[in-house]
Amino acid sequence: MSSNTTSSTANKKNIPKDEWEQRLAKVKVNKQDLNQLVMNYLVVEGYKDAAEQFSLESGLAPTVDLQSIQERMDIRHAIQSGDVDTAIDLVNDLNPEILDTNPHLFFHLQQQRLIELIRSKSFEEALEFASEEMAPRGEEHPEFLEELERTMALLAFQDSIDSPVQDLLLPSQRQKTASELNAAILMSQSQEKDPKLPSLIRMLDWSQRQLDERMIYPRIQDWVKADLIVTHENGMEEDISMSI
Repeated sequence: MSSNTTSSTANKKNIPKDEWEQRLAKVKVNKQDLNQLVMNYLVVEGYKDAAEQFSLESGLAPTVDLQSIQERMDIRHAIQSGDVDTAIDLVNDLNPEILDTNPHLFFHLQQQRLIELIRSKSFEEALEFASEEMAPRGEEHPEFLEELERTMALLAFQDSIDSPVQDLLLPSQRQKTASELNAAILMSQSQEKDPKLPSLIRMLDWSQRQLDERMIYPRIQDWVKADLIVTHENGMEEDISMSI
């Protein structure tokens, strides 16, 4: 450890775990507020069955008609299964204005369809689709051209592992497209397009980083487990169990 690092650490206030636990114990969080956060996340992300079960367990009514969640789930499932045509049909059945008024979203759906054609090695169909359906949109919207060229680059590699754009074939690409479409549907229904919980976690992460500059304290390292970690002066880390 460098002398600068040692000096920086020595200048920070050190809050022991007992004091930190006492401080946390004084923070009162309304259970109803927590339940609403959870319900908001389940509804926005489209977890219909989980929302129904949580409603029964918490006594909190969903903020929307659960049937609308099912419709969004069906559309998300179609995208994540690679069936873009079905997803587009379902969206148009739900509200055709969603795609008519959002050229960026429609382009990304067409891009995903092109990716699925390339994934299935339907190269001739992919070239025809790109030429007839996507190239004209690129001419109308030049901002689409870079994404189209990047997608077409998949055709240059027989083995996707060697492709510099192999990320387009990962499940995360389908997830990205599905999330964008889900957000557009929610906005068309005058609902929140993003759940509140992830924003709160990002805010908490920012707050921890601000505290890191001033003090040493039990902090959350893993946001999935949410365990508090105590870092000792020798650099060793210790999990602590909270019973608040």
